[in-house]
Amino acid sequence: MASLRERKKAETRQRIADMATVMFVRRGFDNVTITDIAEAANVSKVTVFNYFPRKEDIFFDRGPQALDLLTAAVRDRRAGESPLRAVRRLLVDLAEQHHPVGGFRDGFPAFWRTVLDSPALRARAREAIDELEEHLARLISDTSDDPTPRLTAAVAIAAYRTTYTAGITRMLAGASADEVTADHIAAVNRAFDILAGGLA
Repeated sequence: MASLRERKKAETRQRIADMATVMFVRRGFDNVTITDIAEAANVSKVTVFNYFPRKEDIFFDRGPQALDLLTAAVRDRRAGESPLRAVRRLLVDLAEQHHPVGGFRDGFPAFWRTVLDSPALRARAREAIDELEEHLARLISDTSDDPTPRLTAAVAIAAYRTTYTAGITRMLAGASADEVTADHIAAVNRAFDILAGGLA
């Protein structure tokens, strides 16, 4: 169980991210300053930077959680399960849960419109995908005898990016989260079926 200090730190981090996201969506990412965020969250600018090295990381505040979920899925996978299969199961689970990392909710279009309107956020999103790929490659290398961990990680993350982006595009066009989720899960399963055959 987390200590009181850890819980307070987590609450402060979440408050900063929540306040900032509301402002980013309402005013546009580039129109909100760190000073604005600090004042809204009732903390200092130094405190904001203690939790988030860059302004873009405040918007994508679930990045560390995504890495943790990926780590747990691969390291704690079932006996005899490949890393690729574990990633597939994670992606399906996140979609079924409508999880903020890898799932869809009806409020998400505002979030992604904010990203599309900001070159800085689009660049950070690309960096985050690269970080996921590098992290997955290390996990595969550390926990399996896969002879090509970088290739496996690259195609797995490409499958995730492609299927998730398709879902975002549909939601931005007006589809509901429930409509998108069912098709997304089917697309993930098709993509990983192809990958499993190709990498075998």
